[in-house]
Amino acid sequence: MAFKLIPFVAFFLASNYVADAIIGINWGRQTAQRLLPAMVVDLLLQNKVPEARIYSSQQDILQAFAGSGISLTVTIFNVQNVATIELARKWVQEKVPYFDSANIRRVYLGNHVFRNGLTDKSFLNMAINTLETLQFAINEAGYADQVKVTFPNPEVVIKDNLTKPSEAEFQDDIKEEMARTLRILKKNNAPFIVEVFPISYVTYHNFDPEFAFIDNKSPFVIRDKNNTVYTNAFDFVHDAFVWALIKAGFPDMEIIMGQVGWPTDGFPGANASTAERFFKGMLPYVASNKGTPMRPGAPIHTYVHCLTDENKMPYYYPFARHWGIYRSNGEPKYKIDLTGQGRDIFPAKAKGIMHMPERWCVFNGNDTDTLKVKRNFDEACTTADCTSLAPGGSCSQLSFAQNISYAFNMYFQANFQDEKACKFEGLGKVVTENPSTGRCVFPVEVVKGQQVGDVAADGNRIHYHVPNFGIFLVLVSILWALFCD
Repeated sequence: MAFKLIPFVAFFLASNYVADAIIGINWGRQTAQRLLPAMVVDLLLQNKVPEARIYSSQQDILQAFAGSGISLTVTIFNVQNVATIELARKWVQEKVPYFDSANIRRVYLGNHVFRNGLTDKSFLNMAINTLETLQFAINEAGYADQVKVTFPNPEVVIKDNLTKPSEAEFQDDIKEEMARTLRILKKNNAPFIVEVFPISYVTYHNFDPEFAFIDNKSPFVIRDKNNTVYTNAFDFVHDAFVWALIKAGFPDMEIIMGQVGWPTDGFPGANASTAERFFKGMLPYVASNKGTPMRPGAPIHTYVHCLTDENKMPYYYPFARHWGIYRSNGEPKYKIDLTGQGRDIFPAKAKGIMHMPERWCVFNGNDTDTLKVKRNFDEACTTADCTSLAPGGSCSQLSFAQNISYAFNMYFQANFQDEKACKFEGLGKVVTENPSTGRCVFPVEVVKGQQVGDVAADGNRIHYHVPNFGIFLVLVSILWALFCD
């Protein structure tokens, strides 16, 4: 019966959504050198960004956003910290002053709880209980109409190997729990949050790479039920979730695209020019309120992922650290108009940024002891960010000596140019001539400010560096192949 109602549902949605689509941005702080919250607020205001998601609910960040007029989505990663009604009420009591002053509108709970729930049902059910409990505490405090609690959802929560959006449905193993969650969201008029990264989506599904872009240059077209036609991955994924919600019995639930990004390094096709092309097509498309084939005319509230690179992100894959439209030192990488007007402009620059001196640490060329060279390269890349050396990365074509120099410099900058951080058993030296070459930038980072710490009591992101030794071994193998040549 649900399928016969599809044309009516599409008409209903198109005729009832009247608000313009909102383009927001995500800001994470897993970086060795972090921009101060006040700088970020100023940067968002300069770029006329109306909404932001932060990956914490720390008081200092909320204070920086207070009075800015920017609407906030906050995150609680440690679900256990608000899992009981007493803990939930305590959290709400602490945040109530900022519900209005910092314009908090949504709370994201956990880190992909349904993905984790595919293998841990007890955790998933605890998280769903917590979702309901925290929303109850918020409602109880008088903010039922303003602050909504929800989960962010990656594509893995729907069945894999889709050839058409209409084939989508939630994974069998989590259908019961998803239905319960959707009932809670529906009861509280909370949105369903979707995350999509088109470059990885088309690669994983072996679609035409051009299908990742929204400029209609791809010859790859997908035709589906109800005369719907798909020419890009953004619409494809959005409407796959529309179909999954329809089949679950929630055809009119609001969808927010909570993370949509394009990396600029660490992956084939990931660079500043392709990122610029992607957003130049996507953001005006979102701002046009055209909607998608399954929801024509419905606004698609979309959050760009993300503001800055995060060089302390665990590198399960190299491009995880390169989503930013700005480098971690506050320099814009490419042209992007965050208002959705499609102007050919660079984003506004961060004010008050102070860089460290124009100094770099490089390899002195002494390769007589290859084991020592390897050991120090290993040490540098285990602590600092060497993901630009990965296959397809901006620094993947360097020579043996340049690879070593890149690793040494990343370690040197991450340690705020402490000359002791350029020793490397006598293999490093500090230079004032920029060793950058081609697309490969040897960065000079910003001066020491607010730095990475442990997980906070309210469940902020864990800032530990967790190396992925599979990728690390790839880097080492590339390096030593160059040496052997």
